[in-house]
Amino acid sequence: MSLKVLKYGGVSLFSLILVGSLIFGTDLFSYVSTSAGNVRESVRDSVPIEFELQRARDIIDEILPEIHASVRVIAQDEIEIAALEKDLDESQDQLTKDRRALAILRDKMNVETVSYQVGTRNVSRAQLAESVSHRFDRLKDAELVVASKERLLDTRRASLNAAVQLLDKARNRKMQLEQKVEALVAQHRLVQASSVGSRVHVNDTKLAKADQLLTDIQKRLMVAERVLEHEQTEIILGESEILDEAGMLADIDAHLGEASSKSVAQKVTVSAE
Repeated sequence: MSLKVLKYGGVSLFSLILVGSLIFGTDLFSYVSTSAGNVRESVRDSVPIEFELQRARDIIDEILPEIHASVRVIAQDEIEIAALEKDLDESQDQLTKDRRALAILRDKMNVETVSYQVGTRNVSRAQLAESVSHRFDRLKDAELVVASKERLLDTRRASLNAAVQLLDKARNRKMQLEQKVEALVAQHRLVQASSVGSRVHVNDTKLAKADQLLTDIQKRLMVAERVLEHEQTEIILGESEILDEAGMLADIDAHLGEASSKSVAQKVTVSAE
């Protein structure tokens, strides 16, 4: 039975093509293509305007979860940045204390004596020199760590500012789309009230723009979910078995002198401002 149906169907199709070729000639496929296009347009025109407007609302509302997720990410970044700022302030305060302590010990070595008073202990010059050397190494390590934290904080702040700007743009574009939909709703009601029974065509390009805009917004919001990795620099310094006291003291004097010069320069700059 099915073979007969296929046979008759094939014969009918061939007959239609043959008759169409005799009537329309080489323009047959052009007529078929135009007819198919008219059918598709008729189907689109048969969709109610209210349904299309609601579909536009639904497309716009699909961005809400992305916006909420981005808001949570930004809030987390703000908390982490506040913690980084607090940690950096504490590290800088400790670094200042370490510089002062090293400078005090360094000044003690300017005097040649049998023993030196360091806190509540009396130490020999060799012990004092060894302590100064260790403190100097720790100070340089601490300065590297603080510099790394400063770079990380600057990067996180820049990333947060960019994410906030992108989120604000996404919210503004969403609001514009919502207003555009409401304007179309008002226009549709006006046309219905002024021309009962007339056919109203929805401009599909506006809905296409809304769809494309949602795609662009989603791509931009993905930027807010990217968090930069913490940069950590560790330097392990080996200790020399034989301590070059003169070279060590010269390095400390140069280092502390350079730090003091930078501090004075900064104060002068702030005062000038």
